[in-house]
Amino acid sequence: MPHPKTHFLSRTSLFLLSGLVAVPLVAMAASQNASPTVDNAQKLPPSTKQASSLKASAYYHFAIGHLYEDLAANSGGRSEYVDKAIENFRQAMKEDPSAGFLVDDIAELYRISGRLRDAVEEAQTAIKNNPDDLNARKVLAHIYTQQIGDSQSNRVDENMARKAIEQYKYITQKDPKDVESLVMLGRLDRVVDDSVSAEAAFKQALAAEPDDEDAVVGLASVYSDRGDPKTASGLLEKLAQKNPSPRSLVILANDYESMHEYALAADAYKKAVDMDPNRVELKQAMAQDLALAGRYDDALKTYAELMQANPQDSTPYLRSAQIYREQKKVADARKMINKAKELDGDNPEVLFADANLLSDEGKTTDAIAELKALLDKTASNSYDPQHKAARVEILDQLGGLYRKADQTEQAVAAYRQIETLDPDLAPRAEAEVVETYRLAHQYPKAQEASEAADKKWPKDQTLIQVRAQLLADEGKVDPAVAEFKKLLGGKNDRDIWLYIADTYQKGKNWSEMEKAIDQADKLSTSKEDKVNVLFVRGEMYERQKKYEQAERIFRQVIEQDPNNASALNYLGYMLADRNVRLDEAQQLIRKAVDLDPNNYAFLDSLGWVYYRMNKLDDAEQQLSRSIQLMSKDPTIHDHLGDVYFKQGKTRQAIAQWQSSLEELNNGGAADAEPDELAKVQKKLDNARVRLAKEQGPARVN
Repeated sequence: MPHPKTHFLSRTSLFLLSGLVAVPLVAMAASQNASPTVDNAQKLPPSTKQASSLKASAYYHFAIGHLYEDLAANSGGRSEYVDKAIENFRQAMKEDPSAGFLVDDIAELYRISGRLRDAVEEAQTAIKNNPDDLNARKVLAHIYTQQIGDSQSNRVDENMARKAIEQYKYITQKDPKDVESLVMLGRLDRVVDDSVSAEAAFKQALAAEPDDEDAVVGLASVYSDRGDPKTASGLLEKLAQKNPSPRSLVILANDYESMHEYALAADAYKKAVDMDPNRVELKQAMAQDLALAGRYDDALKTYAELMQANPQDSTPYLRSAQIYREQKKVADARKMINKAKELDGDNPEVLFADANLLSDEGKTTDAIAELKALLDKTASNSYDPQHKAARVEILDQLGGLYRKADQTEQAVAAYRQIETLDPDLAPRAEAEVVETYRLAHQYPKAQEASEAADKKWPKDQTLIQVRAQLLADEGKVDPAVAEFKKLLGGKNDRDIWLYIADTYQKGKNWSEMEKAIDQADKLSTSKEDKVNVLFVRGEMYERQKKYEQAERIFRQVIEQDPNNASALNYLGYMLADRNVRLDEAQQLIRKAVDLDPNNYAFLDSLGWVYYRMNKLDDAEQQLSRSIQLMSKDPTIHDHLGDVYFKQGKTRQAIAQWQSSLEELNNGGAADAEPDELAKVQKKLDNARVRLAKEQGPARVN
């Protein structure tokens, strides 16, 4: 039975150059003085004959050591085989110092036999007898490196790392051109967060061997750690151009991903795939980056190829469904998810994606049930970091669905389970609790939760943000702005200025709102960010009833981003609400709904424009659907009340206007609109008068 450990075949060593089959035979013949080339050897100078003899002996010990290494592996690490293998490998290194790569084998043999302590003691004894025994130091460094940490606990033993560094420093001082040791030194320096030393080690390695891939990758990693991915990718690009390999291209792609340059990452993966077409994981990574870059057609085409190559793999169907969800193509996403469930119905990732899609389809109750079942199915007494993160994601999504379904306490319970599962996430989870109560208009509970969280984590930025939003809802504009301004001075300043603008909008302080928008505009660099700020400016003009300016702004947004569903809806609703250009309003809103079919606000707008066009049945259908998705919006209830009243359904109209008034009264102080309350109240009173006339006063509720 062949030995599974065959990594030695790739070594560029004297053994490979001599030929693995011939070497042991020649060595054995030489050791028995039976070599057919002995006459030629006698003609060589004494030093050459001695070197040749040592080489032959080294060949012999390497071959014998490898034989015992095979026997040790196939016998479960029998000590006598391990000892013989180590003994022969050491002799080979002694006779030929260039065979230092055998250090890896020796360290591995000690590891599989459970004799690391013996290995350390023997190496330390050898170093004590001869401090310049670099191979002994390499064995010791290798063993220390093996004990730095493990992937399961995700912890690093810094003491072991520093012990290994000490050995590699000595080795590289004695042999400044030992590239392999320099690379290991650089890697270990990164482990202990010493980027300066790591940079020096990798640069020294490159000075000795400019094209060494490990050294280039290591140096690029140092720059990435420092938050300088541009310099890192520059190094990797040169490596990929000069000496491309799938490995260097994958690392380059990873670096592009860290910069969110997904199109460049996908191109790097494409080159790697061309070099190694059989590696499916490279093609999967390429497809993922194509999707993140917005190149959906290319991503879907790649996933289709993966489906064809392996029809039983659920992953391409799952990823395709995610793309279709992003494109709001719910029906296509459903086909992909159903196929993934057919292939791998017990896969938690597939079930989680199915629950998300159920939510997109407006089936909130079904989505909640599926997530609860998934939590039960994956429950355990303890969780490793990966499973803990997955469970947090499920709970977070479940909390959001409960919130959407107006199940406030269930949402709060879900978020607080996150705190129990991972205490490090407690501030974020408490912020979600405050937000849940705020959105449910349960302001006393929101305030209580906010104050309790503030005592525990007074400097947490997310909690400061939700506290500021809570103050804004309560009409406390200046205190809210003061809280938001505590967060300025960082990379999220643009978003903070937009929050401040929204706060001033609630206080109808238009001049300060415009100043905040201007600040956000200055900090906007991408087209998407600038369009977003433009949208907020249009919203400001509409709230001031400056309809011409608002319309001009929203048309600019649509011109720059034709599929901006929010702008299409806003402009369409603005026209419908003023009862002008209704055909255009319908077209605008219809396109918004096509782009996002389950957006309750868009459905409300469509119902409202149908009402204005006197298409009452269509209006009722859209508004009823909108209320199913969002029952706490007073405007939707008001609109549906208008439809019912015009249809002669007076009792239903009364019920809707009562709900509208209830939600208006439950809203925050900043949302209170006396004019709106008065209008709805007047309609409700008129409806009651009509009902009294129709059925008599005694029967009016």
